[in-house]
Amino acid sequence: MVISGGALVTSQVLVARYANAVQTKDLFGNAASGATKQQVSDIKGPLNILLVGIDPRNDTTAPLSDSIIVVHIPRGLKQAYLYSIPRDLRVEIPPFEKTGFKGGTSKINAAMSYGSSIGGGKHDVAQGFDLLAKTVGKLTGIKKFDAGAIINFNGFKDIVDAMGGVTMTIDQNVKSEHLKPNGKPRDRRPECADNKCEHPYIGPQAQYKKGTYHLEGWQALDYVRQRYGLPRSDYDRQRHQQQFIKAMAEQALSKNVVTNPVKLDKVLKAAGDALIFDGNGHSVVDWGLALKSLRSDDMTLVKLPGKSLITNGRYLGEALDPSAEDFFAAVQNDTISSFLIDHPDFLQKL
Repeated sequence: MVISGGALVTSQVLVARYANAVQTKDLFGNAASGATKQQVSDIKGPLNILLVGIDPRNDTTAPLSDSIIVVHIPRGLKQAYLYSIPRDLRVEIPPFEKTGFKGGTSKINAAMSYGSSIGGGKHDVAQGFDLLAKTVGKLTGIKKFDAGAIINFNGFKDIVDAMGGVTMTIDQNVKSEHLKPNGKPRDRRPECADNKCEHPYIGPQAQYKKGTYHLEGWQALDYVRQRYGLPRSDYDRQRHQQQFIKAMAEQALSKNVVTNPVKLDKVLKAAGDALIFDGNGHSVVDWGLALKSLRSDDMTLVKLPGKSLITNGRYLGEALDPSAEDFFAAVQNDTISSFLIDHPDFLQKL
């Protein structure tokens, strides 16, 4: 979108504005985001990008990563493979000197929380991302991520609205746990005021039926956040989130967005409120130039097989099937396409 907008109006001022539209921070603990600017030509595949979705929180609340997606782009930069890490996956979280965390086994979505404390009861989501990236790297064997982004879910809704909605195929009937059919929050049970109830809401529910629809921002976000009542719970939600990203890419690159400077401006402003980006010394415009040939049809969605860990009737989290190790090896060797030919069950259905 950034590159298309720059091509519309060949102005250095406009390109600089787009480059500054998205907030940048050091997400990997190496001050790379403030490093001397590098050449676009330095962005070469294979690449691994870490995307993390969070609920909006203030700096006095420890953040939790509600969605974790890794994007692998092979050598040649002509394809993109997306795979989700289950938020409840039990993993080994490494020690983190900045917060004094000594390491241990926990659900992976807690890693950001363990890494976020900056003292005085304050939390820094960017610092928390650093520990999460180290945890995902330990799990997958990825030694260094080439870029990363934190996505604020509420801000993402504003991006969809700025684009004029998103067309998406809904692959199963889903009821909303959180919202009424008009998009307003559902009523909460009086006895659940402390947020300790598993299903604290009552009353009419927004519903999403199988089929292809053009969704408003609140509908798209609500749909991809649901997991209660789904046959495979978070695994179904992971699939919906990947489908959403692909639909977003297709909508963003459509002519009614990238050839409309007014709409493009609105989208970029919304993105600035929704995203924190670290391109490891490269700006978002650099990344746009490097990946300008990628389109939604070039995105392949991957599912990692897993199962619930239950001991004495107690749910402990999720565990990946041992075959996931072979997939991670394919990521490291940049041979995902060959792996998927031999393991078609890893392909996420559209």
